[in-house]
Amino acid sequence: MNAAALVVSIHDVSPGTRDSVSFVLPALARLGIRRVSLLVVPNYHNRGGINADPAFSAWLRDLVAAGHEAVLHGYCHQRERRNGESVRTRLFTRFYTADEGEFYDIALAEARSKLERGRDEIAQCAGAAPAGFIAPAWLLSSAGEEAARELGFAYTTRLKSVSDLESRRVYGSQSLCWSVRGRWRRTASVQWNALLFRALWGNRLLRVSIHPPDLAYPNIWYQIQHLAARALEARESMTYHDFVMRERR
Repeated sequence: MNAAALVVSIHDVSPGTRDSVSFVLPALARLGIRRVSLLVVPNYHNRGGINADPAFSAWLRDLVAAGHEAVLHGYCHQRERRNGESVRTRLFTRFYTADEGEFYDIALAEARSKLERGRDEIAQCAGAAPAGFIAPAWLLSSAGEEAARELGFAYTTRLKSVSDLESRRVYGSQSLCWSVRGRWRRTASVQWNALLFRALWGNRLLRVSIHPPDLAYPNIWYQIQHLAARALEARESMTYHDFVMRERR
């Protein structure tokens, strides 16, 4: 039987977060985590595409060649507000995600266009097309998932699951992640993730999701490393693509 898995992912990878990611990767390697899923945004907040920065492209190519995985993470990581939105929609897209739920209620044609464009730009930048697609804030409409399946993406994830888009098998696993917008959110995140880690100890897959702003708060960065190190005592570290392909076999 396959060993239990640990997947560590770094979100919002772009030219603007390169320095943060470059700090995180050696720290994880020292713990024994040498392959992570890098969630790349092709044009983060429309501040400039990844292929307009040759240094970023060379850096990402080196990381992929070293065994890390480049994952498509939306296209611009933003969702425009619309008139007449329901309370539930405003809650998820404004309060919960600060207008970053790009694929929350996206239609099929728009999703297909963004996914094709993002896939091609990452392939050009990283030297390999991404196998996975993960929506910003894990908010993905059914049409968005169908577009990813049609375009041949191997998997997607949501906050509480990983989905093999080919077999349609879903692996339940809530990701550990931290919210740092406000002191109460940071305090609650540390407490919540300690509880969630214990609750998921026996799960086949444990997920740790790191966002660059996490590094600004020493207690959060310490907890991320501490929980990842503890998880490695009983788990094999791998990327999302590694996990999905292993489970298929």
